[in-house]
Amino acid sequence: MKKYLLSTAISCATLLLATTANAHSSYDGSWSLVFVTQRGVCDSTYNFSVNINDGVLTHPNLVKFSGRVAKSGVVRASVTVQDKYASGSGTLTGDSGRGMWSGRAGSGRCSGYWTAQRN
Repeated sequence: MKKYLLSTAISCATLLLATTANAHSSYDGSWSLVFVTQRGVCDSTYNFSVNINDGVLTHPNLVKFSGRVAKSGVVRASVTVQDKYASGSGTLTGDSGRGMWSGRAGSGRCSGYWTAQRN
């Protein structure tokens, strides 16, 4: 009986580890983002792409970039490039998304909305 319990426990642990290692978000993949400034001194639009892997947003050239997507599609992210900083939140649904952002460029503040499309 003890061998059966031990075997079952090991099998469950192995299955759990395999499932965790292969976990994927339904939002995984490459996304194109457009940030539109509605108020403030920032550039009128910013365009760039991000990758989502297991709910984590990454950008290959931005060191100070972080973001996460929940299973529900709620996304939060922030980025710093030289003297510019922005953070935002919103929602991804299927192959698109939308949200709000705010930030600063030098000493000026700005804000607006963002849209996303899966590539």
